[in-house]
Amino acid sequence: MEYLIDSFLSFLKGKNRSENTLKAYAEDLLQFMEYLKEKKISDIESLNKIDYVLIRGFLANLREKGLEKRTVARKISAIRAFYKYLLKEEVVKNDPTVHIQGMKLPKKLPEFLYPNEINELLNLPDNSYLGIRDKAILELLYATGIRVGEMTNIKLKDLDLVNKILFVFGKGSKERLVFFGEKAKESLETYLKISRPVLLKSGEEEHLFLNKNGTRLTDRSIRRIVEKYVKKLSFIKKVTPHTLRHTFATHLLENGADLRTVQELLGHTSLSTTQIYTHVTKERLKEVYEKAFPHKKRSDFINDESYHYSGDGE
Repeated sequence: MEYLIDSFLSFLKGKNRSENTLKAYAEDLLQFMEYLKEKKISDIESLNKIDYVLIRGFLANLREKGLEKRTVARKISAIRAFYKYLLKEEVVKNDPTVHIQGMKLPKKLPEFLYPNEINELLNLPDNSYLGIRDKAILELLYATGIRVGEMTNIKLKDLDLVNKILFVFGKGSKERLVFFGEKAKESLETYLKISRPVLLKSGEEEHLFLNKNGTRLTDRSIRRIVEKYVKKLSFIKKVTPHTLRHTFATHLLENGADLRTVQELLGHTSLSTTQIYTHVTKERLKEVYEKAFPHKKRSDFINDESYHYSGDGE
């Protein structure tokens, strides 16, 4: 049955799913297949015999092994997507996952960088060929909020430097327009003028960002680039390329952008996905209030020596 997983993963790759998602789904489904083998289910015909009770047993087994809820939830998503694909390809007749409820997960507020932190990060790359490329990558990640997988697929034809517009192919091969500012434009112009011609080994390479071998950068390479510069800073928080996406969205909302606009720019299908950033901005407002307001506690007010009751009030 492993070839069905390979076929499914190829299908997802064609849908522009990230390398991380493909790797995670592969591990999840192989683990599921191992469980099925233990239950004497190892051929395609047996797939139609799998019911929701068996899948629940697999999930219970994962919980007994001490896996976190978030990890188990991802495995449920992988199995659901797999069965949806098998139905589409008419490999199975029924989908047992329709009776499996998703796990309720606590909302985790996304990590983001403050303006001084993002500026510090963006100023780290040097003026070497790779440093110029890295700066353009960091600037564009922050300026557009695009995903790493989307960045690796950018081609020269997708970039409009004059109007500062980028055409992005997101999840499900959906195209959207994103914009970037003057700083990102300057970094991109420098990269295209100085670094890319040096990195380019073949005039046929259409992708925007190249590695030292002249081929396009992978998801993993971009993550390593971000990690390289983050290590040079004294950040306590974990910073990944997705942190720059969160930072982009948070800074937009903090500076007056409406939620619908942020949703469009991020490429979210549902507004509820974007709403997590309203919680982030509320937390930020609370933090500023706690630091700035002198009488945040009633005791502060009562114990203030400058306060005296004269008895002459109205």
